[in-house]
Order: sequence, then C-alpha cells, then structure tokens
Amino acid sequence: MSSTSNHKHTAILDAAYELFGSGGFYETKMSEIAEQAGIAKGTVYLYFKSKEELFMAVTRRDCEGFLQQLQERLKASDTLAGKLSIIAKHHLNYYYERKQHTKLFFRAPNNNPELVAYMTLFMEEYMQAVVKVLLEGGASEPELMAQSYIGMLDRLKMDILFDPSFKEVDAYKRADFAAGLFIKGAMDYLNLGQDDRPVE
Repeated sequence: MSSTSNHKHTAILDAAYELFGSGGFYETKMSEIAEQAGIAKGTVYLYFKSKEELFMAVTRRDCEGFLQQLQERLKASDTLAGKLSIIAKHHLNYYYERKQHTKLFFRAPNNNPELVAYMTLFMEEYMQAVVKVLLEGGASEPELMAQSYIGMLDRLKMDILFDPSFKEVDAYKRADFAAGLFIKGAMDYLNLGQDDRPVE
C-alpha cells in the first residue's frame, strides 16, 4: 500500500471510529464517513466493500492495539502484583479513553457472525495473556482466576461508560483497588490449606 493509499485507509478508519463511536453503526452513513475523512464516497468503497466490513476493520484495529499495548506495558514489571495492576489500569483506561465513543460497544451490527467470531477470539487472546501472567506468578487455577479478574474489571468499566461525571483519577483508583483486592484474594486462596477451602 502506497503512502497516499495508506493515508486514505487510516483517514477512513479514523473517521469511522469517530462516527460509529458517537452515532452508532446503523445511524452512521458511509457518505458521512467519507466527508469526515475528507475523501469521495466512492473512494471509501475502494477500500471497504460495505459498512459491515468497515466496522470490522475499525474493531480489529482497536482490539489489536489493546493487546499490543498491554504486552508492551507488562514489560514494565517483574512481579505478579505489578502486572495485575498494569492489566487493571490498561483495561479501565481503555474504556475511559472511549467514554465519548460508547456506541462502538452498544450500537454495533446485530448478529454479525464475523464480528461475533472475532470478538470471541479477541477475548480468548486477552484471557490467555492474563493466564500467562498468573501462571508466571504461581497461580494454581490460572484460567478461573483470569476469568474472575477480567470479569471484575468488566463490571468496573460500566461505571466509566455510564457515569458522565467519571474522571480519569476515578479509573486509576478503581484499577488500584481491583488489583489489590484480587492479589490479596489470590494469595489468601493459594495459602489456604486443602481442608480449609470451600467445599465444591
């Protein structure tokens, strides 16, 4: 892809991200995306055959960026507690940065099998990244712990998306709380004797 072509491709994705995020998939027209990108509507279709394909490309870029940035940030710590804190801050800050673009999550294409399949793959890759951190930290139930931790963070993200008064400092406060609570709970669980664990 030439530099001009790459510039147009990026401009279309940036415009689509803004408009899908603020207006929703169904409410956004391809002509509006073209206008926002500063190019002709026909040019958009040279890069993306449909609005669904464009939404997939926006989603893919966003999710890949999330995972790449997480891996880079995890290099900053060698401890389990430090890495869990990084994961929490990364997760919640991601949604804080998108609090003006919530319709990317809540007004996406309905019943799009390609989107569902991709999001399933993304969540599995994210969970495996957290599982790897937990395994390196000596967790005995890394899959269950990863699911629990991501689930906790996902609940905390809802405050960010729905509370207009939510501040960045609130996101970091919740990230610190979640990481501290989880690491204490995980350590307590690992330190319990077999007879002291809850009956299954």
